[in-house]
Amino acid sequence: MSSEFSGSTPLATGRRSWPTGEQLTIGVFVAVPFLAVLAAVPLAWRHGLSPADLALAVAFYLVSGLGITVGFHRHFTHGSFKARRPLRIALALAGSLAVQGPLITWVADHRKHHKYSDRDGDPHSPWRYGHSARALAKGMLYAHLGWLFETEHAPPRTYAPDLVRDRALMLISRRFGVLVLASLGLPALLGAALTRSWQGALTAFFWAGLVRICLVHHVTWSINSICHASGSRPFRSRDRSGNVWWLAPLSFGESWHNLHHADPTSARHGVLTGQLDASARLIRWFEHLGWAYDVRWPDQHRLTERRRDTT
Repeated sequence: MSSEFSGSTPLATGRRSWPTGEQLTIGVFVAVPFLAVLAAVPLAWRHGLSPADLALAVAFYLVSGLGITVGFHRHFTHGSFKARRPLRIALALAGSLAVQGPLITWVADHRKHHKYSDRDGDPHSPWRYGHSARALAKGMLYAHLGWLFETEHAPPRTYAPDLVRDRALMLISRRFGVLVLASLGLPALLGAALTRSWQGALTAFFWAGLVRICLVHHVTWSINSICHASGSRPFRSRDRSGNVWWLAPLSFGESWHNLHHADPTSARHGVLTGQLDASARLIRWFEHLGWAYDVRWPDQHRLTERRRDTT
């Protein structure tokens, strides 16, 4: 049985090896969108943001962001609902457009996270270096994006055997590089089509491609870092997951993270009054359309059992 992080993980290692090709690639896809966001404010101030760029950026944020939350996370990782085959494939493709790694690798890592959440073995706990201010600061950075550069990931055949057996999902995972190009290229093509200009293609590539990818990245990664180091905890869980209200709109309800770790297979994370959960609303629409079924909606008895005693 794994134990809670004791802080024995060293804050710094000695001699470092040269980065691998995979680590360099990850570095590019972390750094370049981030640099685009840094450039976005002065560019928007000087040149504004066209309606076409804004519409494309919002559309691709919704598709890729909900592809992660509804698809990669609630459907593929936790089985919060079953999906008809076309929807299942669409969710796999949509989540891949978020450029957070191949589907099966993402799912395997996340299932391992739940198995060892905030304990030895968790791929991305902010508490891995201990509880001091310095240790937590380093742990937050590691949980946010440092862990992405680790060369070892959760073995898919151990943590995601159900997905490994699915040929279509394996193909989508193996063609992740093509989907990364699509995530950057489609906004440019649509921008060119809407404006009939190269400038429209370039600005759409910038706003709906690079800037949008950066925003989706850091919102998702904030769930791993911020939501495991702060926030309210109305439900009992065996880790330090918390609810961070201000992240809920951008994360489509993922930041109601305490309930998620208290009841991981629940299709809705925002179960208390006023907790917006756009991902759950979309799943409900899919259910009404007959595209999703066997949805695991919150059970009042389970919620009552898991609720902390506030008396």
